[in-house]
Formats: sequence, C-alpha cells, structure tokens
Amino acid sequence: MGIFSSIMGKIFPPKPKPVAAAPAAPAAAAAPPPAPVAPVDVEAVLTALAASKGGGGNWRTSIVDLLKMLDIDSSLNARKELAGELAVNAGAHGSAEQNLALIKAVWVALEQNGGIVPASLRD
Repeated sequence: MGIFSSIMGKIFPPKPKPVAAAPAAPAAAAAPPPAPVAPVDVEAVLTALAASKGGGGNWRTSIVDLLKMLDIDSSLNARKELAGELAVNAGAHGSAEQNLALIKAVWVALEQNGGIVPASLRD
C-alpha cells in the first residue's frame, strides 16, 4: 500500500464489504442498490483528529505534520515515495518547495477521491 493510500485510509471510512448474494430470488424482489457513501469533510475529520492528539502541529500547511498526525512515516524516503505517487516534481527532495507542493497535491488528490476540501487548504 502506498503513502497516499495510507492517508486515504486514515481519513475516509472503510468501504462496506459486499453482502454475499442470496439464493436466486424472483426479479421483483431484487435487493435495493446500496446507498451512496456520503462525501467526507476532510477538514472536519482532520480537525477532530488534531484535537484528540493535542493539536496536530501545523497539519494544514506541513506535509510532515500531517503525516505525523496520521501516524504515517514522514521520513524523507516516505515523502519521496509520496511525491512519486502524486507526480510532484517541485524542488529538491526534502526542500520546503517540494514539501509545500506535496501538501497541496494531497489536498487536491483527496478532493479527487471524494473528499470535501475547502479552498483554504488547496490554495
């Protein structure tokens, strides 16, 4: 599992497992389709997590603080891996430029995957 998948796993609720198919039933008694999963308010989830952990550092603008708050490896190698996953090529690995580009790319990717991310985090 990649770094971004780990981030998603910490923010988004687990998807419900499919229910085993029942024995053949008449077409009129077909099971209703599953209810759509509600979008996740990423900022609300992370704000609550930060509060439960005593603040969470500067997770809104720091990729290192975000990863630490989520209990995910924040080492340079992990951030290099994340940069590869999100196609972030800004600055040298570990530089402030790359770290800023990474946090912005994470917000955009979370939004693309069903998260509600306010403009204040994306910009």
